[in-house]
Amino acid sequence: MPKLSWWKYLAIGLILYALVGGMLINVPTDVGMLDQTIRNLFYHVPMWFSMILLLMGSWIYSVLYLNSLKANYHRWAYALGVAGTLAGFCGIFTGMLWASSTWGTPWTRDPKLNGAAVGLLIYVAYWLLYRSIADPIKSRKIAAIYNVFVYPIFIALIWIIPKLSDFSIHPGSGDTVGFNQYDLNQNMRYVFYPAIIGWSLLFVWVASLKVRLDKVESDSGNSKENIL
Repeated sequence: MPKLSWWKYLAIGLILYALVGGMLINVPTDVGMLDQTIRNLFYHVPMWFSMILLLMGSWIYSVLYLNSLKANYHRWAYALGVAGTLAGFCGIFTGMLWASSTWGTPWTRDPKLNGAAVGLLIYVAYWLLYRSIADPIKSRKIAAIYNVFVYPIFIALIWIIPKLSDFSIHPGSGDTVGFNQYDLNQNMRYVFYPAIIGWSLLFVWVASLKVRLDKVESDSGNSKENIL
């Protein structure tokens, strides 16, 4: 059995801490219809932070690849993009559960939600684009260029446009109240910030496994780079 790195143990520990602490910690009671569902703040929101951080890492590695054309930079750009997209879909799923309890429906015509859905589809297209081009060098370059341009668009879709909207009901968008207004005693921050670190490390772990798998397939001649 391979020995785990220290940061992997840290990821496991922080996620367990968030899972248990998120259920046991005292939360504000003056949160209206949110009630105890506010505990989803420790799961849904950290997954979105993880998504943003991983996709930013994917963007950085794409820039590095275009500057150097080193295959390992491409592997990390692609793997972080896949892991970040996975984190995004986990965020959407937990958000839909939350919305069902507070809004009475898992989905609304909210610019934040629709922007997130469109943004994740953009990254699904990134995966499809890379897999659809037979020439490995060309597919890497085109995927990297695509990735460099879509990340700013993605941030605009999920962050900037919703904040400019006047009819968003999602917390922190438009003129709605952010969750920091409810956390007056800072108890929730003791779980919230470790949860962000824990979930981010977990999805980086997923990305590292994807990189290792790609290297093994490359060495055995079964990877995309060896199929022309």
